[in-house]
Amino acid sequence: METKYNFAIDRGGTFTDIYVRCPTGRERSIKLLSVDPENYSDAPTEGIRRILEEETGVSYPRGVPVETSKIGWIRMGTTVATNALLERKGEKMALVITDGFEDLLYIGNQSRPKIFDLKIQMPEMLYSEVVSINERVILKGDSQIDEERSLREVTAANGEQLLILKELDISEVRSKLNKVYSNGIRSLAIVFMHSYIYDDHEKKIAAVAREIGFTHVSMSSEIMPMVRIVPRGDTASADAYLTPAISSYLRGFSRGFKDNLQGIQVMFMQSDGGLTPMDTFTGSRAIVSGPAGGVVGYAKTTQSEGQPVIGFDMGGTSTDVSRYAGSFEHVFESTISGLSIQAPQLDINTVAAGGGSVLQFRAGLFVVGPESAGAHPGPVCYRKGGYLAVTDANLALGRILPEYFPKIFGESEDQPLDLEASRLKFKEVQNQVKESGKIMSLEELAMGFLEVANEAMCRPIREITQAKGYDTSKHVLACFGGAGGQHACAIAKTLGMKNIFIHRYAGILSAYGMALADVVHEEQEPCSKPYEDSFDHIDQRLETLKKKCRQVLQNQGFSPNQMTMEVYLNLRYEGTDCALMCEPYPGSGTRHGDFYRSFVERYQREFGFTLKNRAIIVDDIRVRGIGGLGLDIKRKQSKEDSPPNVECVKKVYFINSWMDTPIFLMEKLAHGHKVPGPAVIIDKLSTIVVEPGCIANITESGDISIQVEIESHRQIGLDLDLIQLSIFSHRFMSIAEQMGRVLQRTSVSTNIKERLDFSCALFGPDGGLVSNAPHIPVHLGAMQETVQYQMRVRDGDINPGDVFLANHPLAGGSHLPDLTVITPVFWKDQAYPVFFVASRGHHADIGGATPGSMPPHSKSIDEEGAVFQSFLLVRKGVFQEQELIEKLMAPGKIPGCSGTRCLSDNISDLRAQIAANQKGINLVCELIDYYGLQVVQTYMKYIQENAELAVREMLKEVAMKSLQETGKSILVAEDFMDDGTCIKLAITIDSDEGEAVFDFEGTGYQVYGNCNTPRAITLSAIIYCLRCLVGHDVPLNQGCLKPIKVKIPAGSILSPSPDAAVVGGNVQTSQRIVDTILKAFGACAASCGDMNNVTFGDESLGYYETVAGGAGAGMSWHGRSGVHTHMTNTRITDPEIIEKTYPVILEHFSLAHGTGGSGQYRGGDGVLRRLKFRKPLTLSILTERRVFHPYGLKGGMPGERGLNLLRRKDGVVLNLGSKTTIAVKPGDRFELRTPGGGGYGLKGEEKEELNQSNFDVQYFTEKGSVANYKAAQASV
Repeated sequence: METKYNFAIDRGGTFTDIYVRCPTGRERSIKLLSVDPENYSDAPTEGIRRILEEETGVSYPRGVPVETSKIGWIRMGTTVATNALLERKGEKMALVITDGFEDLLYIGNQSRPKIFDLKIQMPEMLYSEVVSINERVILKGDSQIDEERSLREVTAANGEQLLILKELDISEVRSKLNKVYSNGIRSLAIVFMHSYIYDDHEKKIAAVAREIGFTHVSMSSEIMPMVRIVPRGDTASADAYLTPAISSYLRGFSRGFKDNLQGIQVMFMQSDGGLTPMDTFTGSRAIVSGPAGGVVGYAKTTQSEGQPVIGFDMGGTSTDVSRYAGSFEHVFESTISGLSIQAPQLDINTVAAGGGSVLQFRAGLFVVGPESAGAHPGPVCYRKGGYLAVTDANLALGRILPEYFPKIFGESEDQPLDLEASRLKFKEVQNQVKESGKIMSLEELAMGFLEVANEAMCRPIREITQAKGYDTSKHVLACFGGAGGQHACAIAKTLGMKNIFIHRYAGILSAYGMALADVVHEEQEPCSKPYEDSFDHIDQRLETLKKKCRQVLQNQGFSPNQMTMEVYLNLRYEGTDCALMCEPYPGSGTRHGDFYRSFVERYQREFGFTLKNRAIIVDDIRVRGIGGLGLDIKRKQSKEDSPPNVECVKKVYFINSWMDTPIFLMEKLAHGHKVPGPAVIIDKLSTIVVEPGCIANITESGDISIQVEIESHRQIGLDLDLIQLSIFSHRFMSIAEQMGRVLQRTSVSTNIKERLDFSCALFGPDGGLVSNAPHIPVHLGAMQETVQYQMRVRDGDINPGDVFLANHPLAGGSHLPDLTVITPVFWKDQAYPVFFVASRGHHADIGGATPGSMPPHSKSIDEEGAVFQSFLLVRKGVFQEQELIEKLMAPGKIPGCSGTRCLSDNISDLRAQIAANQKGINLVCELIDYYGLQVVQTYMKYIQENAELAVREMLKEVAMKSLQETGKSILVAEDFMDDGTCIKLAITIDSDEGEAVFDFEGTGYQVYGNCNTPRAITLSAIIYCLRCLVGHDVPLNQGCLKPIKVKIPAGSILSPSPDAAVVGGNVQTSQRIVDTILKAFGACAASCGDMNNVTFGDESLGYYETVAGGAGAGMSWHGRSGVHTHMTNTRITDPEIIEKTYPVILEHFSLAHGTGGSGQYRGGDGVLRRLKFRKPLTLSILTERRVFHPYGLKGGMPGERGLNLLRRKDGVVLNLGSKTTIAVKPGDRFELRTPGGGGYGLKGEEKEELNQSNFDVQYFTEKGSVANYKAAQASV
C-alpha cells in the first residue's frame, strides 16, 4: 500500500488543477486560480500545501517551505513556456548564425499569416541581437567549380562529404560574443548552415560562450538535428528564450518546499506526451505540456471497445481536438506564435471556440470568435464588464446553473454568475438583429450562437478524420475540459458519432493524465541513406540510440523490465519532401522489422497511392525510450439497482423550447444508473448536458458513457433563418475544404501535394461561386468564369458522369499550367445539374517552350503549353485517357516546343482532381439528403446575398467618405508595368445602392510578350481587394461581385486576343491590378508589386521560386519587410533543402535594408538573395518593378525598385533587366534585390503603429496540423 501522497498537476493559464492519490488509495482533486498574488505566490505549491494540511490535520503554514516527508511524487504540466512565448516574456537572448543569413529567421518562409490583412502582423522575434559568424560549410555534391577542390573535406555525421568553405575564426567569435555579453545577454541560440550533420562549429562556439560566462547555450544541432535551418533555428531560439524562464520557475517552485524537493521524484510533462525529470525539462519540448496531459488522460481511460477516439477538450479560450487509435499521433514540426518548432509534439489541434469566445452579430452572420474574453474581463456573467461569450449563451439557456457554480465573481470575488447581465447583453444583440429585419427571441439568439460554435468545433474533427481517410462516425468522442460537457451531445449528433465517453475526472483530465503518463527519453540523428541498401547501418544506429536511451532511463532508476524501446525511421520517397515517421511491422528487412511495409501502407492510406519503382530515403533515425511508471487506475463500483436521485427540476432550453429538465449530482450517481435526456449532470468541476434522445450510463468505474441518437433528416423552412445562414456558411466551406484534403492526399506532383498550389470550390446551378477553399488570391472568382463558360458552350449538353477540363483564358483560365476540372452534381430525377464542383491545380509542366511551362519570353499562348477550352475528360463515367495524352503532347508539334514533360504526373493529378470533385459531390448529396434540395439551394442564395450585403455596405461607406472629402464618389488611379503599359482605373460608386463600376478604359494595349492578363485574373484581383477592404470574414462567393460592374477595353493588356501569351499576367500583371485598385481606394501604399519569379535548370533538373519583397505602409502601420504580398503567398524553399537538392550555393539571404519608402509610416524592405551556380545551367527571371517604383501614398516616399544582377566569375557584372533567359557557368552568381514597399504619410511625422483593436481581448491563433495545413495551403 502507498504510504505517501502523490500529486499530478496541470498548471493552466487560468486555473491550476490538482489530482491527488492519498496513501489509503483514496482520490481527490482541487482547482484553484493559477495567479492569485494576494493569497499565494505559486498555485501548485499552494494546492499541495492545502491538501497536506487538510488530509493530515497538521499545520503547513503559508509562506514556509512545505515539509516533504509525506510527498511521494509530483508530476506536472505547465503553460509557463507557452505563456512566455505568446506574451514574449522569455529570457533576453541573442542569435548566432552563419554570415549572410542574419535576417533568415525574420523572413522565415516569407508567407504572411492572414492573406487579406493589408496590415501584415507577425509576432516579434525572440532574439534581441544577431551575431553573424564568418563560417560556412557546404555539401560536396557534384560541383564543377575548380576552387572547391582545394577546400578541406570532412565527413558528416550521416556519412555525407562536406567542404569547409570558410573556416571558423575563434578570435572573431570571442570578440563578438564579448560584446553581446557586455550588453547583459546571458542566453544564446546557435544555428549554422548544415549543422544538423556537422556540429563542429556550433560546439566550438558554445565552448567559447560558456568560457565567457553565458549561462545558457542552445545548439540547434543538439536540440533537434533535422534538416532545414529555419525551423531548426526557430527551435533553438525558442529553447534559448524559454528554458531559462522555465528554469527560473522551477527554482522558485523548488524553493517552496523543504530542501528544495531533494529526494522527491518530480517529473514534468513534455509536448510529446512523456514525462521527464525536472532538471531536463527544456523550453522547446514544453510548449504544449498541459494539453499533452489531457491526450494521455483520455487515451488511457476511454472505454472505446477497440474504436478509435477523438479527444474533445473545450476550455475557456479555445478547444483542443486530437485523435488516438492505439498509439499517439505525433507531429515533428508545428507553427506556434510565428515560430516553426522542430520537436516531437502530440498532434493537438486548437480552434478558437471556447467558453470565452466572443459572440457577435456582424454583416448578417452569427460570429463566434476568434476573439476571446479570456478570464479577465471574461464573459459578461463574470461581473467584470466583459464581453458576450459562449458561457453567457449556456447560462441564458439554463445549461449552466449559477447555484451549482463557484461563487468567485465580482470585485469581491464572492458573487455568483450574473444571469441578468447576460440576458441584457443578448437583448442588445436582439436589437441589432431586429435592425436587419429579423425578429428573434433571446433564446433563439443564444441557441443560434451555440449551434454556430458547435459547427466551428466540428470542422477540425472532420479534418483529422475524413481528411486522413477515416470515418468520423466510427469514433468515440472523449469529452473533457470545463466546458466540453455542455456541447458534447450536440457535437456528436452533428458528426454522426454514436458514443460519448466522459471520465469521472473530465474536468481535470489533463492533471489526471500526468498521473498516468510514462517517462520518455528520445534520441534522434540524421541519416540521408537509401532504406534498401542500409539495413546494417540502420540496425547499428538504432542499437546505439537504444543504448543511450536505456542509460538515461537507468540513471533515473528504471530497471530493464520497466523499459520499452520504440524505434522509428523518418522515411520519404526520393525526390519528395513528404516524410513519414514509421514504426516497423514484424517481418523481413532490418533486424528491427519491416519499415518498408509500414511506410507504403501508411502512404497508401493517407495519400491514396504509392510511387512504384521509387527509392525510399531514410531522413532520420529515432528511438523513443519509455520508462513505465505503472500507476494502477482500475476502479470498480458495485452496481446500483435503485433509480438515480433527482436533485431538482429546472427549465433548460433545447432546439425549439424550454423543457423541464431533471438535475443530477455526479457524486450521487453510481454504476448502473441510466439518465435519459433531457438532463443535466453536475460535477464539482464541470456540467454535462444530456440532450433529448440521448442516454447517459454510469459505468462500473464511475465514468459516464452517453449513447447518442443520430438524426437522419433536419426540417427547416425556406425563410431566412440567420442561425442556419451562419451554419450553412460553415457547411459549404467545409465541403470545399474536404475536397482540398482529398486532392492533396491523392495527388502525385510536388506542386499540388507539397506546395499545395490548388483550390477547390462549390458552385450553384447557375455556375456562381458558393464557397472556395482555400483562399488562394489568384484563384478567387476565376473558377466561376470557367464553370459558366462550360455551361454556355455546352448549351445544356451536360450529362451524369461527365467531367470537363479547361485552362484557356477564354474559358476563365488564369495561365495554362492551372488546369481546372469541373464536375456537375445531379440529384435524383433533376434533369439539369443542381450544383457544380471544381478543382484547379497548378501542374508542374504541360509542355511548351521551356520546362515548367512558364517561358519568360513567350509571345503566343501556343508556346506556353497544352490548351483546353472545353475538353471532355470523362464521358459518362469513362476516363478519356488516350484523347487526353494526345492533347498534352500536342505542343510538341510546334517548332521550339515540347509536349508535356510530366505526362504520368499530369494524368495522376487529373485523376486526383476528379476524386476531389467526387468527394464534393458526395458531401453535397449528403447535405441535400439531410436538409432537402430546395433548402440547400435556398441557403446557397442567402449566403451569396450575405456576401453581397457586406460589399455594398463597404462601398457605401467609401462613397460617403469620398463625397465628404472631394464632393464626388469617383475614385481614379493608374500605375505602370515596366514596359510602360498603363493600368488605368476609374471606380464610380453609387452611394445609395452600394454599387460600383470598375472601368479600365485607358489601359494599355495587349503586349508583345506574356504579361497579358485574362479577364478572370482581373476579377480575382477585384474580389481580393474587396475582401481586404471589407476588413472582416465574409463568405467569398459570387455575391461579392454582384454589386460590381467591370468594364475592360477589348484588345487591352487586360482583355487580350485568344492567342496572346498570358503566363506573366497571372504572376505579374495581377499584382499591378491590385496596386492600382488599392491606390484608387487610398487603402495603402504599393507593396513590392512583384512575385520575383526565378527559374534555373537544365535537361535533368529544374527549380522555380518566387521571392518576397516589402509590403506597403498604411494609415496606421509600417509595411512588413521580406514578405509576400497580395496575389501570392508562396513559401520559399529552405536554404539547406536548396543546397541539398540543386547544384547551387545560397551565399546570402537577408533583408535589403533601406529599400522601403520613408514616411509617417515606413514601407517594408525588400530582400537581397545571392545564388552561386556550381554547374552550367539556364537561368530565367520574370520580374517587375525594375523600372517604376512602388508608389508611396499621402506624401510617403516610394519604395526602391528591384535589381537583377549576374556577377560573372571573371568579374563582369550584367544588369539582367526585368525579364530574361541566360546561360550561367560554374562560379557565376545571380544577385536578386527585390523591391521595397511604399511609405505612407509625410516624412518627419514618423509614428509607431496604432493598435486599432475593437476588443481588449485575446486574439486567438489556431494551432496543430490542421492549422499548419491551412497556412501552407494559403501560402501558394
